[in-house]
Amino acid sequence: MPQPIRFDNSYARLPEGFFAAARPTPVSEPWLFAFNRPLAEDLGLDAEALLADGAALFSGNSLPDGAEPLAMAYAGHQFGQFVPLLGDGRAILIGEVVGRNGERRDIQLKGAGATPYSRRGDGRAALGPVMREYIVSEAMHALGVPTTRALAAVVTGEPVYRETVQPGAVLTRVAASHVRVGTFQVFAARGDVEGLRALTAHVIARHYPELAGRDDAALALLSVVAGRQAALVARWMQVGFIHGVMNTDNMAVSGETIDFGPCAFLDAYDPAKVFSSIDRGGRYAYRNQAAIAQWNLARLAEALLPVISEDQEAAVAAAKEVIAGYGARFQAAWLDGMARKIGLETVEDGDLELVQDFLAALHAGAADFTLAFRALSDLADGSVSQEAVLALFTDPAPAAQWLLRWRARCTRDRLDDTQRAGAMRSVNPAVIARNHRIAEAIAAATEDGNFGPFHALNEALAAPYDDDPRFNAFRAPPTPEEVVTRTFCGT
Repeated sequence: MPQPIRFDNSYARLPEGFFAAARPTPVSEPWLFAFNRPLAEDLGLDAEALLADGAALFSGNSLPDGAEPLAMAYAGHQFGQFVPLLGDGRAILIGEVVGRNGERRDIQLKGAGATPYSRRGDGRAALGPVMREYIVSEAMHALGVPTTRALAAVVTGEPVYRETVQPGAVLTRVAASHVRVGTFQVFAARGDVEGLRALTAHVIARHYPELAGRDDAALALLSVVAGRQAALVARWMQVGFIHGVMNTDNMAVSGETIDFGPCAFLDAYDPAKVFSSIDRGGRYAYRNQAAIAQWNLARLAEALLPVISEDQEAAVAAAKEVIAGYGARFQAAWLDGMARKIGLETVEDGDLELVQDFLAALHAGAADFTLAFRALSDLADGSVSQEAVLALFTDPAPAAQWLLRWRARCTRDRLDDTQRAGAMRSVNPAVIARNHRIAEAIAAATEDGNFGPFHALNEALAAPYDDDPRFNAFRAPPTPEEVVTRTFCGT
């Protein structure tokens, strides 16, 4: 049988203290219900060989030659409270591959059993959270948001005991790496400066090789990670995404979205919206996400201080300058993307106010975030009428006044109506992973063993910017009875 995965495991070669060896715990009756063939091919994997033994491989019952399973060590601020050691409590990194494009990727099993960091937990995952992460991570990829990916998903044939008894499952997650802000924090908490140096060198070699050899490499790393985070959070906010649990152990230094526990997409626009059942104070509300990313970056800066400079005052001053500059970087990325969403080719004075006023009109009119921007795209070339757009608002007056200003502003750009509408449709999705659709797919699978809605939803989300009449039903917002008010972490 051909070897399905060719590993090249750099993290396993790092010093003691970076991880603990951890083998998956076998399950009784694994069944493969999802396999991402296009991703497998991008990774240079033998898809047919993987499928031949898919249930065993993706459950962790058998491991390919060259796998070096391990659980990574990290710390983290969880809702602002520091925990000096967390680590992979239910995830096992089985190895790394170099894909067809030359990029190195981690392959990780999530829900594969207890590890040395499980803290008396079972290390398992329930089917619902596995399905949610598969759906949302692939939807984010299709939307153009840098993200971890889902390669496969397996039901284990064994129950998982949480508030209720649920079917167990394992997700195979793919990431540029799983190094987080919290990975740096665990070495800082130990006072292990050599560990920090080794981790900094590893991250630079893996993600930012252009920084290698610089005298200020650690400071440059902080700066480039800050830029990546500014662009990432701006991008996901532009499609109405709420991460839900932006702890420092959930911020990847690669600039990818990681961990899709209590995440959700906005329906009606509300900047204060919170879905996560564990975010009782609204720390990670939609409008707070940019500031929280900056707060997390400040924690990364603190961890990096001894590597930035042996002169603590100089290190603090340099790090503060990077963190202070984050706000302008985020604002530039956010405004650039939002200007494109309303069809502007360039950004000029007054455009920030124009964007903010449209969002205020959405909020006042309880308008659906995704549908309103898509309808505005269609209005740009006359595909829909102004009346159809205003019908999305419970209070259309502010939106009607705004449209007059928007039309006047558009005349100062070089785009014609067709060009403008096409550009807008390329950034304003028609279909998103709506919360009620995810809930329906999970209920069908967990209650009836029916994975049809799961596969149909994934198909609809694969090309979110297309006008495909086959997926019109997936565009609709929830009815009052379908509204999802709370999402859950799954741990």
